[in-house]
Amino acid sequence: MLVKTLMRMNITYYHRLLIRSISSKPAWDILTGICIERLPVVTPPLTEMQKKYKEFLLTVEFEKSMKSNHEIQHENDKKQAELFKAESQDVDIDAVNKVTAQDFEDAANEEYSKFKFGNLETDADKKGDKTSTERCLQRHLVLVTQRKLGNDSKTLLPQGHWQEGETLRQTAERIVKEQIGSELQIKFISNAPCGFYKYKYPSEMNGKVGAKIFFYYANYKSGNPTKSKVNWLTRKELDEMLPQKYSNAVKEFLIEETY
Repeated sequence: MLVKTLMRMNITYYHRLLIRSISSKPAWDILTGICIERLPVVTPPLTEMQKKYKEFLLTVEFEKSMKSNHEIQHENDKKQAELFKAESQDVDIDAVNKVTAQDFEDAANEEYSKFKFGNLETDADKKGDKTSTERCLQRHLVLVTQRKLGNDSKTLLPQGHWQEGETLRQTAERIVKEQIGSELQIKFISNAPCGFYKYKYPSEMNGKVGAKIFFYYANYKSGNPTKSKVNWLTRKELDEMLPQKYSNAVKEFLIEETY
């Protein structure tokens, strides 16, 4: 219920911004930007706080848990071994001859000692290939493109102009197909924008004083861009390559990495 309420509040807020932008004088260009994020493929390392909480949960689970089948088998094996040494009539010969819990534990530990974890550094990492999603597997990656603004080329999120008759979400979907390609499979998280940024043009252009950008957020699923060259950047790389004020607006709706 709380999530739905917040989403309705978010939609209402950005709807008012859009209406105000369209009706305000002098007029502004309305754009939609799309933040496409590839989530970590491999679980990121735990922070110190997360490690302490994990240890706490394991302690609580241990204190409240019942004995496992493996622990019960251990106890039964010990009893049978003691009866066998005492040459008791109650000894279960079949139980003595079968694989004991200790045998299973030793075999499991031996197999585990031979296990080698895969290398987290991929070929894309070694080559410094920022066009590939197969890099920085423990980090979030955001798709960016190069856009020509005046005489300058800027690194930005995919973005384009809103067209009358479209919702902002429809504009976002159209821009992805036109600029990135239909092979890139993504999932939009909401019908409402997640962020906002505006800037003024150096001089008034076609009666417009600047642009207002409504950002949408989507998760990368599969596929590759076919219509333009893109880069997949980490949080640190985004901060270094995006224009500063633009980067600050984008960071407002991205989850901060703590490692």
